[in-house]
Amino acid sequence: MCGIIGYTGANNAVDIVLEGLSNLEYRGYDSAGISIGLADGIKTLKAEGRLQGLREKVENRESPLTASCGIGHTRWATHGEPSERNAHPHCTERVSLVHNGIIENYMQIKGRLSQQNSAFASDTDTEAAVRLIDHYYNGDPFDALAKALVELEGSFAFGVLFSDYPDRLYAARKDSPLIIGLGGHGNFIASDVTAILSHTREYYLLDELEIAQITGNRVWVRRLDGSTVEKELNTANWSIDAAQKGGFDHFMLKEIYEQPKALMDTIHPRVRDGLPFFEADGLPTDFFSRYKKLHFIACGTAFYACTVGKALIEKLARIPVEVDLASEFRYRDPILPEDCLVVAISQSGETADTLAALRLAKSMGKDTLAVVNVIGSSIEREAAFVLHTFAGPEIAVASTKAFSVQVAMTYLLALAFACANGRLSEAETRGLMDDFTQTAVTTEEVLPWGAYLEKIAGRFADTSSLFYIGRGVDHALAMEGSLKLKEISYIHSEAYAAGELKHGTISLITEGVPVVALVTQRDLLPKIVSNIKEVRSRGGYVFLITKESFDIDEDIYDDIIRLPGLPDLFMPILSVVVLQLLAYYVSVARGCDVDKPRNLAKSVTVE
Repeated sequence: MCGIIGYTGANNAVDIVLEGLSNLEYRGYDSAGISIGLADGIKTLKAEGRLQGLREKVENRESPLTASCGIGHTRWATHGEPSERNAHPHCTERVSLVHNGIIENYMQIKGRLSQQNSAFASDTDTEAAVRLIDHYYNGDPFDALAKALVELEGSFAFGVLFSDYPDRLYAARKDSPLIIGLGGHGNFIASDVTAILSHTREYYLLDELEIAQITGNRVWVRRLDGSTVEKELNTANWSIDAAQKGGFDHFMLKEIYEQPKALMDTIHPRVRDGLPFFEADGLPTDFFSRYKKLHFIACGTAFYACTVGKALIEKLARIPVEVDLASEFRYRDPILPEDCLVVAISQSGETADTLAALRLAKSMGKDTLAVVNVIGSSIEREAAFVLHTFAGPEIAVASTKAFSVQVAMTYLLALAFACANGRLSEAETRGLMDDFTQTAVTTEEVLPWGAYLEKIAGRFADTSSLFYIGRGVDHALAMEGSLKLKEISYIHSEAYAAGELKHGTISLITEGVPVVALVTQRDLLPKIVSNIKEVRSRGGYVFLITKESFDIDEDIYDDIIRLPGLPDLFMPILSVVVLQLLAYYVSVARGCDVDKPRNLAKSVTVE
């Protein structure tokens, strides 16, 4: 969840670390801090709140703060309230450390070290780690780190400074992401590549329980037993422009508008002769005829993408699909049949619960497929097969284009399974693929509805509660739309299968209560219209999202958006754009911080 950056080299580490933290602030913004290595020891500055507080501390010093080596951290609080005392880096006189993850046995370590007169100054789990490293430090940083890592339980990505070596960075990881960037004027550590794109696109991936020593012109990586590791050099395919706002007021709005390109970038490489094509992704030619059941695991927005995928795959391929929240899958002793494929979907590829669920499936001997947006991520490296969604960097905490490309990937999988298993002929599959690619292009036509949504956003902005309803695949979209609204506008919102309203929820519909109704499936049209009339008869305000080809009575809605009349099967690709824009403009109308909603972070790398 937290963001880590480190630099050592010819330039001023303070400027580079602050710049990197600015690019990582979407990972957490409860507090921020920086440590630099100086000849007379380690200097640390920390501040509660957004990064600007730390920047002001640095800029308001009587003498400029400069150094060739430093580490920085932007925090999403887990152990200990957001405060300066709990902010990272955590330090002793000899060691300074930044941490992303959770040390699960910190209380035992703290108890043991406290008995040895090691005074703790914070409420965090991280301080136990830095004091354990200091406890073992005898002048050899590698030895101290290796001994500490053996004792630490949980997840961690560490950036470490030792006062005896003020021009060196040390790094280690287990279950939390960390990369080593190679630049022309120095080298870096970072939670992800977006932090360092303005300096380099070349990086190493640090593997589990590896320890790196980094100077301005060299990188050494060793295992716990001291053996050296030769690392493969990776090159990021994202540009610095892709990680900037590009004239938009917020990253979220930019990323909504990037969806047509992201969809085509994800779909086009996987079409050959009009049919789904995955051989370039390394999937075996018999892959889609191997499995009789699919089991999706994901969290948050990705979970709702899986829910859409379940409807598509079962409808087209007639293969049973189960969808599990990764955090629940791990603890319910799941039953996975012999011929089951487990599909893990995650934007970052680092989602802690999804990674753990994937490992559980592997331990049960199941084939695993990862659908991720970040190349080289942990979930990708641990899955047997991987499909990349080419959305580019997604900076806003609320996911938009990542959801759309995840849904697009489930369409491709549905069509591939259906064709391979004879549920669709090649001619039928080509026809649906044509409709699918046309839908991706048509998303451009939905974006201009933003002006209308901006006008009516005030109708939602002052409400205390909001409801979304839909049937079939529209219910899955309703859940995603509700999540988008609540996470960035802080309005209480719930999504319901429309037929369930009369089983309790309709008691909450009173005069003026807003209800967003999705109506895009023709075979369910009479049923959902009846449900909407139930809402209207109780005074609810109805905002209708439907197709221009549907004949809808004007008396059942207050406001309406009519989307292009594409086949029902592909309407989720269009509908979600409206839901995203609605959430965005309501959040703006309420004066919320769209890109950095309270208490949330982009990459959930802790349980």
